[in-house]
Amino acid sequence: MLAKDAYEWLIDRADGVDLDPFDRHVLASVLAIGIEETGKMRRILSDTVGLDADALVEMARNVFPHALDEFRDLAGACKVVRAVDEDCIRDLLWRSSNRRTTLERHLACMIARRAQRPNHLWQDMGLQSRTELSRLMGRHFRVMVGRNSRDMKWKKFLYRVICRDEGLGFCTAPSCSECDDLEACFGEEKGERLLAIARRDDALLPELI
Repeated sequence: MLAKDAYEWLIDRADGVDLDPFDRHVLASVLAIGIEETGKMRRILSDTVGLDADALVEMARNVFPHALDEFRDLAGACKVVRAVDEDCIRDLLWRSSNRRTTLERHLACMIARRAQRPNHLWQDMGLQSRTELSRLMGRHFRVMVGRNSRDMKWKKFLYRVICRDEGLGFCTAPSCSECDDLEACFGEEKGERLLAIARRDDALLPELI
């Protein structure tokens, strides 16, 4: 299933769902990208979004009840395996969460997993822009917004923080002012929304056949 189709399937029905529409949009976006990757990469949904099967089924029951049966199949049954840096990002976000809710715990896991992908973080979360990601961080991880006072790219910032806090060696520059590659961390985050790219490619398909 393409991400754009998965998003529309998930977001289509909100009857009886007690969740802010923006948060629901964010969850649907991340899950949609994850669902597309399950087909392309032959992985289960737990692998692509960083939540174990029980958490995914719980989320479907509370946020996407019309998709509950399908999520039971998509989630798989394997325990999520995380690299050290992913664990550090997840724990950093959880410690910084505004209210320590189940939603914020799930978001911490999902953001940490999607940060492993190669594009800008907002793209790999299926969001429309960096602005949406910053809005999400302010809604649920306000401490991180305060710490990111120079408006560093979010993925770069999260890795910079765990380098400092956990002693990991991903960034070797002693400080940003002494780094030769400021553009990589502070430059404009250009790019298309990955769901939009999928929609555009799908629209072109008849011309290519």
